[in-house]
Amino acid sequence: MKILLVEDDVLLSSALFELLSANRYTIDIASNGQAGLELAISAEYELILLDWLIPKLDGISLCRQLRSQGYRKSILLLTGKNSNADIIAGLDAGADDYVIKPFDPEALLARIRSLLRRNEAISSSPLTWGNLYLDPSAGRVTFNEQEISLTATEYKLLELFLQNPDRIFSRAVILDRVWGFGDAPTENAVTTHIKDLRKKLKTAGIAEEILETVYGMGYRIKPAPNRSISVIEKNLDGKKKPVPKDMSSVNRVLERFRNSFVGQVAILDRAKTALLAGNLNEELHQQSLREAHKLAGSMGSFGYPEGSRLARKIEHLLLQDSSLSPAQISDFSQLVTTLQQELTKPAVTSTAQSVPMKQTYRLLVIDDDATLTEKLQVEAESWGIRMKVAPNLATARSLFSLKTPDAVLLDLSFPTTEEDGLILLSEIVQRSPNIPVIVFTGRDTLADRLAVSRLGARQFLHKPATTEEIFQAIARVLPQPQTSEAKVLIVDDDPVMLAGLSALLTPWGLEVITLSQSQQFWKVLIATSPDLVVLDLEMPIVTGLELCQVVRQDAQWGDLPILVVTAHTEAEFLQQAFAAGADDFISKPVLGPELVTRVLSRIQRTRWRSQLGRSKMRSEIISD
Repeated sequence: MKILLVEDDVLLSSALFELLSANRYTIDIASNGQAGLELAISAEYELILLDWLIPKLDGISLCRQLRSQGYRKSILLLTGKNSNADIIAGLDAGADDYVIKPFDPEALLARIRSLLRRNEAISSSPLTWGNLYLDPSAGRVTFNEQEISLTATEYKLLELFLQNPDRIFSRAVILDRVWGFGDAPTENAVTTHIKDLRKKLKTAGIAEEILETVYGMGYRIKPAPNRSISVIEKNLDGKKKPVPKDMSSVNRVLERFRNSFVGQVAILDRAKTALLAGNLNEELHQQSLREAHKLAGSMGSFGYPEGSRLARKIEHLLLQDSSLSPAQISDFSQLVTTLQQELTKPAVTSTAQSVPMKQTYRLLVIDDDATLTEKLQVEAESWGIRMKVAPNLATARSLFSLKTPDAVLLDLSFPTTEEDGLILLSEIVQRSPNIPVIVFTGRDTLADRLAVSRLGARQFLHKPATTEEIFQAIARVLPQPQTSEAKVLIVDDDPVMLAGLSALLTPWGLEVITLSQSQQFWKVLIATSPDLVVLDLEMPIVTGLELCQVVRQDAQWGDLPILVVTAHTEAEFLQQAFAAGADDFISKPVLGPELVTRVLSRIQRTRWRSQLGRSKMRSEIISD
């Protein structure tokens, strides 16, 4: 894999060259943006690793130029800027991902691997909207298998919208993305090309309007037929509800692990046959014990809670010091048969949404159950966690000495060794008493719980547990930031809408206050002192328009940023909202990226204005 590194820091570029070369990547280095642009255009790279602050042409401008020229390979931005506004600016400029300096080498390599895998998956993936089909590898657009003849500009426009179904593009951004800097026409030309594209799509037989004009903002692609891209949609009866989580990928993972359970249960079935014949040897006995131990700890996490219970009983029978009695052999046989029947049933899947943490934490998992730890690995990133797995205590000690984790998830039982997990727990607590340890075990006696408590573990979690329960336990013991980026007050009479908007904003470091009774608005406003208010315009008793007017008439709160949420985007209706004092609006259905971008940019803009005002006052005082 060939990577272009654009970095002017000689020391850092040398270190990155050594790191990437050691991981079998071929590296070209450019020390400024202009040289990076020329190399990117003239040579073939799988990925560009790009510093933000570089001479001649900064990283953001380089991103925009490459994307405007149709550059499709991944761009990973290296930056010391870590504010939400900077991150949004980098991603909006065309970067696929970003790494904040100083960075962990393993984290950087993981991001690179992820982007390279994504390149392989999407480089020739078709883009669809209903029966409309755009094939990037062939450069063809069809509808109902009939080709649509588009100009190069119309093709780029359609591709841009299909690649970004949740994004509103202003005319200025479209000019940057489609035309580039050198030959860009006026913004009016964007309107003309959008109109021509709409006409060709309609002529081809697409009855629905595919491109939507968002008043005062730009254009976006509408949801495809039978598909919703909104965060919040409505039932047929008009009531709002959360969009159900797409479980297809989760179900594929569950199915893959269900097949592995079948193999593990097959070993127990061999042990059953041997027991009934009276010739169970020690090797098969120990193998069965290990598999029963793993199944007991993991089946419940994969949608088979009853399977975990059955496997636990089988494990207890196999732990008997003496030979099993005829009654116990009969129980063993029945348990294995019931466990096999359990696997023929569909897994019970959770539809709960994971709530990402506000920053990335390092977690060391010490457990010999590979099935469970792989499932945790699959979901860890969505919880803001980077995981290392130690299948035994010796590996755990080695990993712990290399890099101290933020938290530890520790099993107590390891059938392959006589050493107990309590010994390692004691070592961890003595060495690093501030690191929270969660004991996750199938042992549930009072003696075990007392030992764990006395040694200083933060939590005791009993197997089996769902992955959601595991990550929630981890989240409870991790140190959370005490300060927030800003406070946002959301006022809406619909509690589901409040919960949805809050879930979108909270992971960005915002403290969100929700209010469902608009008549309590002034009392809550004074008590919480928010940095921004989000108002639903259509509420009973007191409407959002009235609350806007009340805020703007107050000398203290008159400059408070206000965003209104509305399903009405007609010019006349929006003019009323702006006349009442709204700074901006969010149209329903609410799109996550749009809401986050508008809230953060409005808060940042207000702070900049406030800082400028204070600077001006200081200057006037000094001059006086």
